Amino acid sequence: MLSKLDSLQYGTFGFLFKGPHQQRIVGIHSLGWEKQTDSSYDWNGLTRTETDIIVFQYTLKGAGKIKIEDQIFHLTAGQAFFVKIPSDHQYYLPSDSSEWEFIHISLFGQEAIRCYEDITNNLGHILKLNLHSQPISRIIELLRIVSVNKMNDAYEASSFAYSFLMELYRYISNIKTDDEWPKAISSAITFISNNFQNSIILDDIVDASGLSKYHFTRLFHKSINITPIQYLTTIRINKSIELLKNDKLSIEDIALNVGFSNGNYFGKVFRASLGISPGEYRNTKSFITVDHIIGDY
Repeated sequence: MLSKLDSLQYGTFGFLFKGPHQQRIVGIHSLGWEKQTDSSYDWNGLTRTETDIIVFQYTLKGAGKIKIEDQIFHLTAGQAFFVKIPSDHQYYLPSDSSEWEFIHISLFGQEAIRCYEDITNNLGHILKLNLHSQPISRIIELLRIVSVNKMNDAYEASSFAYSFLMELYRYISNIKTDDEWPKAISSAITFISNNFQNSIILDDIVDASGLSKYHFTRLFHKSINITPIQYLTTIRINKSIELLKNDKLSIEDIALNVGFSNGNYFGKVFRASLGISPGEYRNTKSFITVDHIIGDY
């Protein structure tokens, strides 16, 4: 994921689009990728001049701290904070940290504030997200778009802002669903998510669960509604769809990157799932491509 930032530069973008709809729904106030190494980096939510702004900041490397009312939180890679300006908070680079690298997005608008209040009332102000999760991918995608001046107007900005919030909602909903799964199933799902690119088989997934194969396969299907191998295939196909957007990667490269033994086998599974080969999917102009496939494979 960090490699996706390689062609970009550190910095923050401010948004000044006009459009009254943004106040009613969601608008982007600022967006950035920063690396702070000076302890003078210190923002107090009660002394800033902005009003009715919500800030989402996600740590990539290093560490920072945020004080929210009377609690202090140590923020490391994979952790984000979600706060409103003005409010009683202060985030800063502490003296015991040499750097704090992060991406951030700040939003405004009635719907943005409603979503913020809903999320923080249920989960608090500190969130943990996978580096490869869709909310984080959405911020990086937006950084790439604005870095080449391809953000056209306030309506497009609002669309991206709302999309980020909905991806955040989706991610949080999935976390709640995960918590409701039996521990053995959650362990298996985590194992698949972390190892789908490797040559894993059912026995490997079963071992991660700690159950017998018979008990595990029955419990997995009851919990997820598909078999473990179908779930693994779903993860691999969805990841391959993302990689097919990169014209520099060959079909063979993509196959190996998502855990298939070779391009031919990958092509057969892809065609069985979508009814079209990976190459045809990449090159077709006859239908709308998608980012994820949902179904039984």
